[in-house]
Amino acid sequence: MAVSTTTVEEHRTEAPPSLLHQPKAVWAVAFASVIAFMGIGLVDPILKPIGEQLDASPSQVSLLFTSYMLVTGVAMLVTGVVSSRIGAKKTLLLGLGIIVVFSALAGSSGTINEIVGFRAGWGLGNALFIATALAAIVGAASGGVARAIILYEAALGIGIAIGPLAGGVLGNISWRAPFFGVAALMAVAFILIVILLPSAPAPEHKTSITAPFKALRHRGLLTVAITALLYNYGFFTLLAYTPFPLDMGAYAIGFIFFGWGLALAVSSVFLAPRLQKRFGTLPTMMAALALFAADLATMAVFTNSKPTLIVCVVLAGLFLGVNNTLITETVMISAPVERSTASAAYSFVRFVGGAAAPWLAGKLGESNVHAPFWVGAVCTLVAVLVLSTGRKVLAHVDDHDPAPHSADEAAAVTAGSD
Repeated sequence: MAVSTTTVEEHRTEAPPSLLHQPKAVWAVAFASVIAFMGIGLVDPILKPIGEQLDASPSQVSLLFTSYMLVTGVAMLVTGVVSSRIGAKKTLLLGLGIIVVFSALAGSSGTINEIVGFRAGWGLGNALFIATALAAIVGAASGGVARAIILYEAALGIGIAIGPLAGGVLGNISWRAPFFGVAALMAVAFILIVILLPSAPAPEHKTSITAPFKALRHRGLLTVAITALLYNYGFFTLLAYTPFPLDMGAYAIGFIFFGWGLALAVSSVFLAPRLQKRFGTLPTMMAALALFAADLATMAVFTNSKPTLIVCVVLAGLFLGVNNTLITETVMISAPVERSTASAAYSFVRFVGGAAAPWLAGKLGESNVHAPFWVGAVCTLVAVLVLSTGRKVLAHVDDHDPAPHSADEAAAVTAGSD
């Protein structure tokens, strides 16, 4: 009996702490992460109401995505420079403060051009925040890096899923309400991080702004970045243009894209690792992108069928979730450079290069409702071809453990997430 008791006690001692048993600082950053990622799909349900009330065309309204993406992409080049000089906590607070100001200004706007401009400012704040959030969670979490990443991925998935839903509920009141809602929630997150997240000394190593450009000399990283640029065209065509042919209320659009976000979250966390283990990283990515291209082509053929569009939007979440997870992991090991540098280079190419997609989709849709989906499908198919050319230079991706092993490396993952 004594031996048995001792064994049980030893087992209890060695048992890892609960995933949910985390310091308050971790939950403060996780909460802010949920709100930050809500911003991706928050405006989806209110695109049409904004266009109607401010007398703006679909292409003009789609600039809300274009300005956001363009500034986010460019800002990714400087997030490492900033955080390596002022530290993670100050970078998080700077990003949150910028989001609070510009989301509130967007809600107070009187013209479409003002909203577009304020969304650009929002993109700067979001880049500073998301590029630093995971590093902060890793630094404060208990249970190791792997558990911290699970918490972050959960926050990301929740934010992407409930963003459109919150936008639909608040947008049903007024198109201004989602913007003010984000400002209020981010202000709460700002206060929580000020109080709960311990300050840390600025890192000794300072990142150079030229490092991401030098990293793109590596063919493997460049191949993945161009692949992401091309499929991002299809991704943001789906996100920014689909509400117009659906022609439904903010509440309905919110629920539809909630289904999309939920499918994306589930497939990125649960489905992607299983498929990767069974079929390999590159084959799984190419299959997911090919299925997404087929999905967009179906939307192009049946643009006038709302049930078809709804089903295709939700299915797209499954394909995008798998691809997003695997392409982010591939970026981390695609070139012999620091992971944060690789991620900054990759994010710059895919965001800046794909920033024109929402505007172009809206412009094409004004002449032909089917054209945006066709172009998105073709771009995504070309992404498959580009990725296939990198089979040799990326053959090593399944021979490595892509999970980051330090707080600095972990921070790189965030910049590669959608």
